[in-house]
Amino acid sequence: MVHYKSIDQNQFAEGTNIKEQEKVFDDFLQESLLEIKGSHINNHSPIPYIFLKTCNRSEIYYGEGEVPDEVARHLFRVVAGLESAIIGERAVQGQVKEAYYTAKDQRPLTAELHRLFQSALQVGKRVRNETEISHGAVSHSLAALEIIEDGNIDLKDARITIIGVNKLTADILKFLQNKGAKMVFLANRSQIKAHYLADPLGIKVYTLDEKQEFLSKTDILISATSAPHLIIRKEDIPEQKSLLAIDLAFPRDIDSRLSELPNVLLYNIRDVERKVRENIEVRGAEVDKAEAIIEEEIQEMQEALERRKKFLEVKNEERRVKKQRSAAEGKANSIA
Repeated sequence: MVHYKSIDQNQFAEGTNIKEQEKVFDDFLQESLLEIKGSHINNHSPIPYIFLKTCNRSEIYYGEGEVPDEVARHLFRVVAGLESAIIGERAVQGQVKEAYYTAKDQRPLTAELHRLFQSALQVGKRVRNETEISHGAVSHSLAALEIIEDGNIDLKDARITIIGVNKLTADILKFLQNKGAKMVFLANRSQIKAHYLADPLGIKVYTLDEKQEFLSKTDILISATSAPHLIIRKEDIPEQKSLLAIDLAFPRDIDSRLSELPNVLLYNIRDVERKVRENIEVRGAEVDKAEAIIEEEIQEMQEALERRKKFLEVKNEERRVKKQRSAAEGKANSIA
């Protein structure tokens, strides 16, 4: 029978850091392999197993023979993003695929493990194609990009300035370049930090003292600093300038009075968080559809495994009959 063992972040004590979590995950794998090896019938052959590691869990699938519905249902929910911290999370599909391909390249797997993971990848594909489970941005960085895209702005021609150096702005810079943005600038108080982030990406750096210069060249402004005061004031923006401004900081980086200017669209952190909440709500409403797909694929997998089982039974019976016939013919020949 096919089994699985699992450990996820919900089982960690509060305050467990990343390094400690990684050790727990590594220990889990080693302990699981020892346990599986102890129950493995042929100790001289490689143990057939698939080790799956996602952002918040580690799991190991092993065994042969029957695949219980609950085992398939668990893996299918994982690959569909229903067990992720954020429903519909996309990366898990690639993580399941990588786990399967790595395992089959490194060791022989049972037919049931092959079928289980092939069906899982089919589930992940169907859920994302047939539902809105992965709809929209659920992080501040992606939500900011979604706001820009909602404005039908051509990123290849837009002049975009990012203010601040941190994980959020680093993600935004990379996402923008992946989307084809060509004219991206970075402004920051510390030039050392700014160049460390910008230089590998080929991005021009400004100091905050040069804001009049970079604002004059900016069509889209995104700010996310930890400054306790305003970075951009209404007086910094010419009266007729067209500008899309997104303020991801708390407290504000960008003067709320910019919204009084006729050609300025200003979004703040609350607007971004509202978009994230709306997208999460859309995803949540799609769970029933995803679960229906999972049940369909469980049935399809079980039917395929049953067909294989019957096929093997027929082949084994044919071999048995052939062997008996050969033995009988051999006995008859010896008597003659």
